[in-house]
Amino acid sequence: MGITSHFTNARNTAIRAVRAASYLRLYGKYREFTMAPRGAYWRNLLIANDSRHVAGCIVECGVWRGGASAGMAEVLGPGREYFLFDSFEGLPPAKDLDGEAAKAWQRDTQSDSYFDNCSAPMEYAERAMQRSGTPRFTIKKGWFEQTLPEFVPPLPIAILRLDGDWYDSTMTALESLYKYLARDGIVIVDDYYAWDGCSRAIHDFLSKHQLTARLTQEHGICVIRQK
Repeated sequence: MGITSHFTNARNTAIRAVRAASYLRLYGKYREFTMAPRGAYWRNLLIANDSRHVAGCIVECGVWRGGASAGMAEVLGPGREYFLFDSFEGLPPAKDLDGEAAKAWQRDTQSDSYFDNCSAPMEYAERAMQRSGTPRFTIKKGWFEQTLPEFVPPLPIAILRLDGDWYDSTMTALESLYKYLARDGIVIVDDYYAWDGCSRAIHDFLSKHQLTARLTQEHGICVIRQK
């Protein structure tokens, strides 16, 4: 490795460390608005920052209390439009495609990770986005099959973050929104490593449409990048 490459790598590592520290502070700011562990939260923000050069709007499907979208708004700035989709009534019943672990999780209503079946009043998401300082956000309440097919973003989607957990929710989001992805836009898949239904939907969608997009693991998070 040459001296120039060595110093470039060292500089990039230092910059990333500064950003990580900044994003850890954002985790503290939005901790009550997210179910993501601290490490996953700031790594999501690193991924968002890596795509800040891509013009377009930001869409999240499955927001709970809005902490992830609010964090991305802080990283990407108030000049974009942010769209948050959620039923705010929790998750629909898990099906066989979602796997036995998903059904078992939904039955265990006393678990610390249950979070009332991931339900939350919409007002929490509103508060989180207001706290981020961005003026251009829209929250759409309803089940994905009711809200997503009719949605046409005003600009291509720079970042599409999927946190719908189950097969049907993930597939509906992809079928409805992937076609609006910007050139070099990305899809962050929160539940790819967690639930069978989510991973099945990703692979079924790519296969069905014969897409050559690549699944990559970035900072431990699953990301779909167009080829």
